[in-house]
Amino acid sequence: MSRIGMSQTISTSLSHGRILNHETNTSYYAQFVHQQNMLQDHVRTSLYQNAIVANGDAMFKDRLVMDVGAGSGILSYFAVQSGAAKVYAIEASGMATKIQKMVSAASANPPKNAFLKDKLVVVHSKVEEAQALPRVDTIVSEPIGVLLLHERMVESFIFARDAFLKPGGNMMPNSGTIFLAPFTDAVLWTQTMAKVRFWEQTEFFGVDFSPLKRDAMDEVFGQPIVGNFDHRVLMASSVSHHVDFLTCSMDDLKDIVIPIMWTPSFTGIVHGVAGWFDIDLCGIILSTAPNAERTHWQQVRFVLKEPLAVNAFETVKGWFRMTVNSQRSYDVVVELNVGDAPLTNPHSGAWVNGSSMDCGEDELSDMRTRRGKWALQEQTYWYTNDALGPEYSKPEFMSMYPSPFAESSMLPDVPPVAMGNATNI
Repeated sequence: MSRIGMSQTISTSLSHGRILNHETNTSYYAQFVHQQNMLQDHVRTSLYQNAIVANGDAMFKDRLVMDVGAGSGILSYFAVQSGAAKVYAIEASGMATKIQKMVSAASANPPKNAFLKDKLVVVHSKVEEAQALPRVDTIVSEPIGVLLLHERMVESFIFARDAFLKPGGNMMPNSGTIFLAPFTDAVLWTQTMAKVRFWEQTEFFGVDFSPLKRDAMDEVFGQPIVGNFDHRVLMASSVSHHVDFLTCSMDDLKDIVIPIMWTPSFTGIVHGVAGWFDIDLCGIILSTAPNAERTHWQQVRFVLKEPLAVNAFETVKGWFRMTVNSQRSYDVVVELNVGDAPLTNPHSGAWVNGSSMDCGEDELSDMRTRRGKWALQEQTYWYTNDALGPEYSKPEFMSMYPSPFAESSMLPDVPPVAMGNATNI
């Protein structure tokens, strides 16, 4: 389980995120430091290896395999070790030349990784531009970004399925699930707001910056915050949205609306929406939940400009919409409501001008309605070196107050998978 403390800071660092345009993206993934970061994610690497070994006879032994977005080539190497007849490693970045060096070394004297000899074909190309490749029995990939779909690499995975997978062929992973839950975190909200306060100054070396406060708030609160957090800040069990990679279409990935229906167990303040995901590696689940073992993906939180007060066992209803943008990512818009006010149709664009992220503050139709919008690619990052103290075993230390009618004053268990109702595509 991951933990956070009271001395957290928020900072922005592109070196910890995934760069978005194709030219920069290929340069980013060509760097050893970033490939090492992913390889040293023990959860990611070991579970992929376990899944490939466990499915060796059914999906890899004596079969043609394609590795989409091969990166360091690690999944290709695992596939060869599991008996693949031939593996086609598709990689657009300069790492393709590094994989080729590994292949060449297999024929050296003395050989290095001799098991690769005559087994691995490196294709230095985006999969959408690859040519003269056969149809394969199995496609393996790690096409996952923040909140499952950031970077939109899943679209390349689906393209490969349609262009190169034999009928009845296999894909690993075969599905993914997004989870969303309300969270409370006054420290996170306060530190986010502190970044806005700078622009309220009326005497900064003789300059009045206050005309920019509104723009600063839109930008700062429009940045999703990536980082691990303690699952005890969650106020209710999550809702979920399932994506079946074997059957979903490209259009299914372009505009996603996830209905929200939460029942918080405590009276308190909702500071925003927390998100994470699972992927199904053909029977082995890789979870990025806040109470699962940490991964390099961490989790993501969308902080509301104005928090929402809720009473225990009130229903919070709403929706979470993701629409693709030109930055190989998603624009996110959210509406939450506690009370009788009707929800806006998520497709109407009545308050967000479609899915535009540059709108000003929105008029609330009800005092217990909250709305927000974020650009998923504009991620900022949350770092901590401290752990929550033992007093945080009690929810009141996080400003979540138990109902006298509840059977227990302890926080509800939030399992890493299978929470809430899944919406399939």
